[in-house]
Amino acid sequence: MEQNGGVRLRRRSQGGEVRAVRGTTTLGTTPPPAAAVPPAAPADPHAVRPEGRPLVLLAYVCGFTLVALFCGLDETLGVIAGALNVVFGVYFCRHLGFAVAAARWAENDMLAADVGLHSYTPSVAVFVGCKNEELVVDGMVTALLALDYPADRLTLVVVDDGSDDTTGARLDAWAAREPRLRVLHRPPGSGGGKSGALNDALHLVDAEVAVVFDADHEPDPTALRRLVRHFRDPVVGAVMGRCVIRNGRDSPMASTVFVDFLSGYLVNEYGRQALFELPAYGGANCAVRMSTLRGLGGWNPHTVTEDTDLTLRVLMAGQRVRYDLSAVDFEEAVVSTQRFWKQRYRWARGHQKCFRDYWRPLMRSPHLSLVEKVETTLFLLVYHVPLLSGIGVLLTVLRAFGVGDLPVVALLPLSMLLFVGPLAELSVGLLIGRVERRSAWRLLGFLPAFALSIWITTRAYVDGMLGRPYTWVKTSRSGATSTVRVDPPVVAPAGAAS
Repeated sequence: MEQNGGVRLRRRSQGGEVRAVRGTTTLGTTPPPAAAVPPAAPADPHAVRPEGRPLVLLAYVCGFTLVALFCGLDETLGVIAGALNVVFGVYFCRHLGFAVAAARWAENDMLAADVGLHSYTPSVAVFVGCKNEELVVDGMVTALLALDYPADRLTLVVVDDGSDDTTGARLDAWAAREPRLRVLHRPPGSGGGKSGALNDALHLVDAEVAVVFDADHEPDPTALRRLVRHFRDPVVGAVMGRCVIRNGRDSPMASTVFVDFLSGYLVNEYGRQALFELPAYGGANCAVRMSTLRGLGGWNPHTVTEDTDLTLRVLMAGQRVRYDLSAVDFEEAVVSTQRFWKQRYRWARGHQKCFRDYWRPLMRSPHLSLVEKVETTLFLLVYHVPLLSGIGVLLTVLRAFGVGDLPVVALLPLSMLLFVGPLAELSVGLLIGRVERRSAWRLLGFLPAFALSIWITTRAYVDGMLGRPYTWVKTSRSGATSTVRVDPPVVAPAGAAS
């Protein structure tokens, strides 16, 4: 049973009827009712593809060894160095193009008139997946309840993904106080990670647009209106907003991530839209047309980067992604090197898998031009570039010891441009973001972070090619900084009746 407003949902599990309380439900192990299952995609987008490519990795090693034996080690290393320099040169031009586009137009777009914020209000379902998020869940719910959108056109659904802390109890307390909020409880071990949680919510709610936030996110009250206005255009399948780090002062690592996000959202994604109209669906502070999402079979539970996966499927289905830098959402940066490692390893592992899974279908897609296919491929290879940088550093060390010291090594000596390109993006991001002057020193944190990224992406690549098991891992939060004033409800003691 499902009603708008104060919702009371009932489902049955294999063990019988589950407990339902006002605004909440516990999901059983049976699939959702047939009427709620989204239509099947033309082809199975969630087929489990082989994770590893060990034979390909072996072929690389054997190929290098054979060529070095027959052509000489110096000649082989020289050709590799020259090829890397060409790749770095291409990425430098790409980074520089994005930086110029953002420097020229981004600030004006940030201050543009608020067009179409009130004249188009499709029905919206907001989804948030939570797993052990007791430190940030109160701020997130407070921000969701403050969203400026017609109440009769908005459904708020938060999924407790088998949490073993107080997340579930906190959400139940919020739902008991706020009839606009629906809480779904997944049993521990339900699987699918974030995608699984979102798909469970998707099966129970009907709307024209689905908007996703992460548990640590606190969206600006106008974010929904700014995201959904783009769906007036029928070719738009998904929209991404701009994420801003709210805890940049919490630690040196958080400060580095703050600058990184200025580059990524104020410059990189803006540049991809300005030059190619190919921004990515980012996974949080993002909207997707519900008919598109259901037609594609929902989020892919077999990937740890469901955002990149969905971006590619939307593009290959003939629709487009848009980026709205005025749709602002505040999120929490990781505060330690260990958390940075876990987060970026997941991003690298998933991104690299998406390249292996989709580059062939991408090349055959009739909906993308040759230039668009090239740019999308460069986007997919972003988490391979630090790996190539590591190879470049190794070749430089070998050259210092007289190995590979041939003229071809000096061909297009652009290796340093690999750093200059991202540095240009970072600098433009600081300028457009109008951060305080002393924040320029934060650029120094880019160098050790990039060195760490070389190791992370290399490890992720080797693990992925060897097919080592990996599942979705949540990012740990600190909950130290919030942009909203929180008035949390009283949480019932464990074991108390709901």
